[in-house]
Amino acid sequence: MTSSRPSRQTIRPARADEAAALIAFWARAGENDARPADTEGAIRRLLERDADALVVAECDERIVGSLIVGWDGWRFHLYRLAVGPEVRRSGVAHRLIAYAEKRARQVGAGRIDAMVLEGNEQGAAFWDAAGFRPQGEWRRWIRTAPYEG
Repeated sequence: MTSSRPSRQTIRPARADEAAALIAFWARAGENDARPADTEGAIRRLLERDADALVVAECDERIVGSLIVGWDGWRFHLYRLAVGPEVRRSGVAHRLIAYAEKRARQVGAGRIDAMVLEGNEQGAAFWDAAGFRPQGEWRRWIRTAPYEG
């Protein structure tokens, strides 16, 4: 007999041994537009530098959501919000944001920003509903880093 009770979701820091699973999850969740290629090494380096910088939502031992929650000592940045298609509109993203906001308070952040690609209407609508607003005075400037390894 199967239970009709919904599976329990947990939010926790990612582990370095989940790097391959995270890359596969991001590909499935459609979170790879306008980004450099992800690597397991990059994920491991992030977690070595800050073990709490990448959080996952997990359901039945399966990653169903992720969020990078970067604190640079000055500002708190949210990147890479991804939710699996099978659990969208179930509150996963809101739980990830609540987890991030708790961490922001713990480190004393005075401001939280979130990255949203231009033209990502679904993403913009989510962040707007979560109380975030675009800041028109800023435009992100980037270049590829000369990293080898």
